[in-house]
Amino acid sequence: MHAAPQAPKPDFQTFDGSVSGSKSAAPQARGAQSQAGPLTAANNSLGAALHAVQSSAHGIDLDISATSDSWPLTATINWGDGKSSSVAVYSATTVTQTHVYDKLGAYAISVTLTDGSGNTASGNLSLATAGNSYTAYGPTRLLDTRDGTGAPRAKVPAYGTAKIKIAGNGSIPAGVTAVVLNVTVTNPGTEGHVTVYGDGDARPTTSNLNYLPGQTVPNLVIAPVGANGYVDLYNGGWGSVDLIADVTGYFTQSQASGYTPVDPKRLLDTRNSGKVAAYGTVPVTIPTNAQVPDNKFTAVALNVTVTNPGSDGHLTVYPSGQSLPTASNVNFTAGQTVANSVIVPVGPDGRIQVQNGAWKASDVIVDVVGYYTANSQSAYVPVDPDRLLDTRQSTPLYPYNASYGYDYALLDLGSWDPNITGWALNATVTNTHGDGHLSVAQDPNTIAAYEGGYFNWPSVPNSSSLNWKAGQTVPNLVQASVGSTGLVDFWNVAYSQTDLIVDMFGFYSKN
Repeated sequence: MHAAPQAPKPDFQTFDGSVSGSKSAAPQARGAQSQAGPLTAANNSLGAALHAVQSSAHGIDLDISATSDSWPLTATINWGDGKSSSVAVYSATTVTQTHVYDKLGAYAISVTLTDGSGNTASGNLSLATAGNSYTAYGPTRLLDTRDGTGAPRAKVPAYGTAKIKIAGNGSIPAGVTAVVLNVTVTNPGTEGHVTVYGDGDARPTTSNLNYLPGQTVPNLVIAPVGANGYVDLYNGGWGSVDLIADVTGYFTQSQASGYTPVDPKRLLDTRNSGKVAAYGTVPVTIPTNAQVPDNKFTAVALNVTVTNPGSDGHLTVYPSGQSLPTASNVNFTAGQTVANSVIVPVGPDGRIQVQNGAWKASDVIVDVVGYYTANSQSAYVPVDPDRLLDTRQSTPLYPYNASYGYDYALLDLGSWDPNITGWALNATVTNTHGDGHLSVAQDPNTIAAYEGGYFNWPSVPNSSSLNWKAGQTVPNLVQASVGSTGLVDFWNVAYSQTDLIVDMFGFYSKN
C-alpha cells in the first residue's frame, strides 16, 4: 500500500469593500428647546473595511474591521439572498461572519453599522460563489484540425497550441467557467502529450493525455475556460499532431445541475450478452434505484470500455432520441482494450446509446460513476491543476502478491472537509511491464485507522478506470467519490509493476 499526501486546498477568490456614508447628528424633536449641541453626537470615524473570501462551493466568510469613536457597534448584514444577520462589533477586533447560499450565483452584500447614539454608516460588496453547476450540451464537435473545424486545416505543430472558442460558441453562454471536452489526438509522428487549460492562464505542468507515434488516444477533460472564453490545447511533443475536441457540457456559476458521485456500478457488459455488431447500436438504461435514486438526471458520468474488437474503430456515446453525432468517445485498434470517461446527456426515456463505429463486432462495458440532476447539491469548484502523486519519484505500484493482494495507492482527498463529495482527477499509468487495469474506489477505512495501524485491507473493486498493454502510457479522467471517509484507493490490477501519476483539476462540494 502506498500512502500519499492529502489534496491541497484550493485558492478561493477574495472580494473587498468598505463601509462609509452619512454620519450626521440625529434630528431634534419638533418643539424642543434649543440646545448648545445636538441631542446625538456625530461619530465622525464610523466606518469599516470589508473583506470576503469564498470558503466552499456555496459559502462565504465575511470579515468586518470597523472604526468608531464609540463602542460597541451593531453590524447588520443583508446577504443579498433575502437573508440577514446582526453581530456586535468591538474595538480592535475583526468580526468574521459565515454565510452559505442556497443557490450558486453573484450576490450584492450590504453592511450597516450602528453605534449606541443612532449614527449609521453603510456599504456594499459584490461577490460570487465559488461553485459551478453543470449544463449538458451536445455532444458537438468544436475542433478537428483534419478538416478545419474550429481551427485551420493543418496539424498542430510541435510545441504549438490550438485555441477553441467556448463562450458564445453555439448556445454556450458567455459566463461559462469550465467545459467538458472529449479530446482526441491522432496522426502523431512522435511521442508527446497534450495539456488543456484556459486561454490566458499559465500553462500547467500537468498533462491530460499522452501519446506514442501513430497512436489515436482520446481522453475526457474538464478544463477551465479563459476570461476571453477560449481554451488552449497544447501539443507537448516534438512532432505535429491532429487534434479533435467534442463538447458534452459546461459549467457556470448560475444554478443548473449538481453532481452526485456513486460507487462504480456496471450497467452493461456485452461479454455476457453478445458483441455489438459492426456499426450497430446498443441502448443502455440508467437505472433509478438505490444506485441512481433521482430519475430527473440531465447527464451521467460513465466509464466506457471496449474490449475484444475485431477491427479498428471507435465508440460514440449519445443521448437516446438524438441522431448519431460526429463525436467519438473511445478510439481503438483491433484486439485492443481501451477505457475512457464519458459525461453524456440522458435522453427523455432515461437511456443513452452506444454505437460501435467499426466494421467488425466489439464488446462494450459501461460503468456508471455519478450523475447530474437539478436536485444534486454538489457544485464543481475548479482548481489550478496540481500533481498529487507520481510514483516515478518514489516507488512504483507493485504487482500481484499472494499474501497481500494487488498493490494500491491511497490518497486522502476529503477527510479534512466532509462537504467534499468527489474529485475530478487525471490518472496516468506509465512504465507498464505487462497487461493490466487501474481500479479506483472509496476506501472503507479512516485516516485514523491507517495512522493507528488497525485498518482492514480493502477489497479489489470489480471495475476499471483505465486499461493498458505492456509498454503503454495510458491516461483517463477519473471522477472519484470520496465516500464517508475521504480516502480513495488506486489499484494496480496486474501481475507486473507500473508507475502511476495522479493530477487534480477540481472537486465537488455539497456546501
